[in-house]
Amino acid sequence: MATSGATVVDETMVAPRTLDLTIESPAMGGEEKVRLLLPPGWSRTASRTWPTFWLLHGGVDGYTAWTRDTDVEQLTATSDVLVVMPNGGRCGNYSDWWNHGQGGPPRWETFHMTELRQILERGYRAGRARVIAGNSMGGLGTMLYAARFPGSFRAAVSFSGYLHTLYGHRPGNDSTGWGPAFACPGTDWRRVWGDPDDQAAIWHAHNPYDLAGRLSGVQLRVTSGNGRRGPLGGSILTDLVESATYDHAQAFSGRLRSLGIPVTTRFYDGQHDWPYWQRELHLAYPSLLEALNR
Repeated sequence: MATSGATVVDETMVAPRTLDLTIESPAMGGEEKVRLLLPPGWSRTASRTWPTFWLLHGGVDGYTAWTRDTDVEQLTATSDVLVVMPNGGRCGNYSDWWNHGQGGPPRWETFHMTELRQILERGYRAGRARVIAGNSMGGLGTMLYAARFPGSFRAAVSFSGYLHTLYGHRPGNDSTGWGPAFACPGTDWRRVWGDPDDQAAIWHAHNPYDLAGRLSGVQLRVTSGNGRRGPLGGSILTDLVESATYDHAQAFSGRLRSLGIPVTTRFYDGQHDWPYWQRELHLAYPSLLEALNR
């Protein structure tokens, strides 16, 4: 149980090492799901703890996304790591929503970084060594959590993430610019972070580009396709979305370098789609393990 009163109300083993949790969450005002991939030899009564790898999903997906569309279960099968894949909601943006100044649910950041983290450490033998990665909206969440909770993650990796939420925004214009709104049509951004002008402070507080200086000391990796047709397929829509994340990745990595913060980047011909994210996960995974073991 978390200090807030969040508690696990159901556990389901859906595969030999795949455990789904249902958590009653005050932050969310109801139940939310989390999928765990358990490491070899894991036991809730063990005398030891395990390092954790948080893996976040994109904006129109859920907690089953990475096991559904990639081989992450096989990739991590022999790793001494607890993999954590929480639900992040449709366009939840890994944030506590402003809700027109009223606050209240959904409070995704509080659910993940306070409630879930405490539950994992108190009941599932999660240790304090953590790394984090995510695709699309999950890439945004990856850098948000690493920046907003300094010292919580040793490494952070964004695959095609929205890393400059105000990219292309012009003050006085109703549009939020070439940012996450493009990938989440229909989302009322006045609920999430407010108006980008009237609530500019909230937008800046949830913009990885603006928070870049807080990522010093984190092992960082940023990857994105450029929207051109790549070798692993794609569509016209995924071309357009990926060209936006490419702009974000370039701006964000440039900001990091201007601050003297090291970042590994990888840009390629490709679209906003799972075959590319699986490939990039395989390429990033060895360095994530190294960060956990250092």
